[in-house]
Amino acid sequence: MFSIRPIYDTTVPVDAQSIEQVQTILAERFPLIAAEEVANLPATLKNPLGKGYRTIVFVAEGQRRLVQGFALLCHFSDLRFCYLDYLSVSLRHGGHGVGSALYERVREEAKALGDTALFFECLPDDPALCRDPELLRENVARLRFYERYGARPIINTAYETPLSAEDDCAPYLVADPLDKPLRLSRERVRHVVRAVLERKYKEKCSPQYVKMVLDSIPAGNLALRDPRYVRETAPPRVPGISADRRIALICNENHAIHHIRERGYVESPVRMKSILKEIEKTGLFLRRQPRHFAERHITQVHDRQFVSYLRTVCANLPEKKSVYPYVFPIRNAARPPRELAVRAGYYCIDTFTPLNGNAYAAARGAVDCGLTAAEELLAGRRLAYALVRPPGHHAERRAFGGFCYFNTSAVVAHRLSAHGRVAVLDVDYHHGNGTQNIFYERSDVLTLSIHGHPKFAYPYFSGFAEERGEGAGLGYNRNYPLPEEVDGERYAETLRQALKVMADFDPAFVIVGLGLDPAKGDPTGTWRLQARDFFLNGRLIGALGRHTVVVQEGGYRIRSLGVNAANFFQGLFEGMQIARRS
Repeated sequence: MFSIRPIYDTTVPVDAQSIEQVQTILAERFPLIAAEEVANLPATLKNPLGKGYRTIVFVAEGQRRLVQGFALLCHFSDLRFCYLDYLSVSLRHGGHGVGSALYERVREEAKALGDTALFFECLPDDPALCRDPELLRENVARLRFYERYGARPIINTAYETPLSAEDDCAPYLVADPLDKPLRLSRERVRHVVRAVLERKYKEKCSPQYVKMVLDSIPAGNLALRDPRYVRETAPPRVPGISADRRIALICNENHAIHHIRERGYVESPVRMKSILKEIEKTGLFLRRQPRHFAERHITQVHDRQFVSYLRTVCANLPEKKSVYPYVFPIRNAARPPRELAVRAGYYCIDTFTPLNGNAYAAARGAVDCGLTAAEELLAGRRLAYALVRPPGHHAERRAFGGFCYFNTSAVVAHRLSAHGRVAVLDVDYHHGNGTQNIFYERSDVLTLSIHGHPKFAYPYFSGFAEERGEGAGLGYNRNYPLPEEVDGERYAETLRQALKVMADFDPAFVIVGLGLDPAKGDPTGTWRLQARDFFLNGRLIGALGRHTVVVQEGGYRIRSLGVNAANFFQGLFEGMQIARRS
């Protein structure tokens, strides 16, 4: 058994380890390849456009992440075509369907990138061009394999002309139409051939050789050789999304144990059901079971005594008994909210987040889901979604409130920070005071929050634009407080500003605190975002192309909750595809 996944860079250790195995197979199966080219593969991935095209590696991995085969795809984004550079299985794992699965995954990627055809080279099956009988048999087998998918050599060109008279077995240029009619003009083919010869082989092909090949391309549409080995091509695969491209979905299934039935308590279990119902229709998600993690992950961002208190008090409360805090710490009294009635609670975190027998367990379950999502990224996945409740972004290092007990986003960010820089983007209607508090003096985690201005919006005491961090963290906290009336256009404008700051920070990982409460009609907000706005916001975030964990925060208008979530993730997925094309 094996699974296939793409590697776009070596940010996470598991990808770096897999690329080391790919380098071994390259040297093993292609002894004529330059050692420098093999050694430079990690650098090539790190600098995607250094050669004028982007390199994507697909690995087929078995148990213990042993690489059984790989494919190396070059995407020429400016010309909108893909070139398959290498496809090989290891000597140890030849056969077993690895090569077929890799090629089918490459074809899917080429289709997703919007390409009209997939190009690659294949050594000739003509005895006049290849004098070695054993090599000729291998070439026949290889061309027979590709012909099953409709891929055949391009004819009527001089592409297979050797670079020198002494050379033997110069390759054909092969085109796979990707299950569509092939209509490529002479001009289009010339662009493709020129890009391959001048960028891929710029140190081997002289200008005179390139001109000779280009001049040989006849007028009219591109022509492929007639089928020689296979009467019928393989039927097109049913359109879909391969498992490695889907968004890992992790839910804390036991969240309903935390159910406050009092009137006005909007953070209810039905929120999860509403979101799940709609997002599962998209076909973008792949369910993953949450793992259980030690409490030490929580105490790395929350005060140990605070965590112990929550655990102890919740364990000793009677069933169905809730305790509401009634003694509060003094907060920043220099910036009181507008309404006098609100000021009474300004000196505490709030009066509406109760403790009960299940609060600690539910919050722990949410953290487990967030950490499972983080592990999906560390295993090479690009997108993961922790659909959790209770939310967490209001939980500070040693305080809870706003329906939040433990800050899942902060726990995830700290976990990932051991492997690279992290940016936490909070798009909830309410300021992520907890996340800001936890990372306020750190420079390895950039925190950004777009929210209602604290002069009228919870939590009232934090989220001002001048709060920029302290000490080592100065400049690494950014707040974008907005007025009471905000539409999708104004929100997207602010989001673009935040994403520019994030891009300059250049994080390896992005955590999105997904609040759906900016939606029109949300009972806790005043903004007017609609489904199309959530789609655009997701698209803008996805276009960064970073390993991304989305953690569910607020959002309480049940009628539109799921539709808005589905639109956000469709946009996020599409944005990630845009990043892959660029």
